[in-house]
Amino acid sequence: MSDDPPRPSSPEEPALPMTPACPRCAGPVTGGTGRRECPDHGPVPPLWRPEEASYDALVAQVHAAGSARADTPTYLPWPIGPGWAVTDLGTVGEPGDVRATMTGCSGATDLDGAVDLLVVVEEPGTGLGAARAGLPHGVTGGPPVELFDDAPQTRLRAGGLDVRLWAVPLPEDRETSAVPDTPGALFDPLADVGLDRSVLVGEASGRWLWVLVRPASALLLLGADLALADAADLGTALVEVSFAGPPPRW
Repeated sequence: MSDDPPRPSSPEEPALPMTPACPRCAGPVTGGTGRRECPDHGPVPPLWRPEEASYDALVAQVHAAGSARADTPTYLPWPIGPGWAVTDLGTVGEPGDVRATMTGCSGATDLDGAVDLLVVVEEPGTGLGAARAGLPHGVTGGPPVELFDDAPQTRLRAGGLDVRLWAVPLPEDRETSAVPDTPGALFDPLADVGLDRSVLVGEASGRWLWVLVRPASALLLLGADLALADAADLGTALVEVSFAGPPPRW
């Protein structure tokens, strides 16, 4: 028996995207495949997000990312604890050229109550992780380089790799998320999404790995046991994963 994830239950492969968006600002993009352009950021690979997280959407993302030129992982916290569910999914790129994946999970801990976790894996220059964190560095696509002058704050296991992570300082005046609730929707510069989060970033196999946790204090509890697994390696265990929505706002 194959350990590959079961194929989606629908007769046809489900489409991941609804409306393509810019990964750096979530604004609309124009043009067709290979020619997407953001009014503010110029030519960009498009961000695709399903309307809601589901088993079919996760399997479609795994297959799309796995068939890309670089075989981009889709990381999930593993094992997923009781009461936790996948709440957000996304890819950046075109068919056969997926440059980033995003996976969100939500649950609860005894000390912090409701907790949201977001994991972004991206090729340098993509800008999705910085945008999700709410950093102005989203315009250049990466974390602030001065972070890496100091020793890492922590590390975790991601797909069998030992990844060093640095805490990203957040701007004190950051009041908005770069990515709106609805896939393809315009960025609302007046939306207040709160500041209580921790952001970590490191390098894994030549890609940026971003880990966002809200509330910030939950990182202390999750950090001790948090490990990530590539959903492509989980096989039939994906059937046991729960899904919920709508996606949290970051």
